[in-house]
Amino acid sequence: MNESTIPEISVQELKQKLDSGDGFTLLDVRELWELTYAHIEHPALRIIPMSKMSQERQEAFPPDLRDPQAEIIVMCHHGIRSADVTAWMLSMGWKNVRSLAGGIHEYALRIDKMVGMY
Repeated sequence: MNESTIPEISVQELKQKLDSGDGFTLLDVRELWELTYAHIEHPALRIIPMSKMSQERQEAFPPDLRDPQAEIIVMCHHGIRSADVTAWMLSMGWKNVRSLAGGIHEYALRIDKMVGMY
């Protein structure tokens, strides 16, 4: 799977979903130290660092996120790691996973500077 075939969602679309209360998970795959610089506070947010996924694979996910039909939006700093995680998740059988284009950096630039930047 190359980068052009990885399903993405724009920061504007994410903002609409966060505001609407849609039942989905915003999965932040950044390392824990990165959260001190920039983070989105929302009930949909779950944090599983990519390093934990690389060690534990699917076992890094809580049972509810192992559902292949779960709607999951993967987020990182600039969208590179989230694209990699999205591609991996799709290859492992998840069906409804998208990467946040531009990551939290783009979200801070275009939507809400209060989330922070680094």
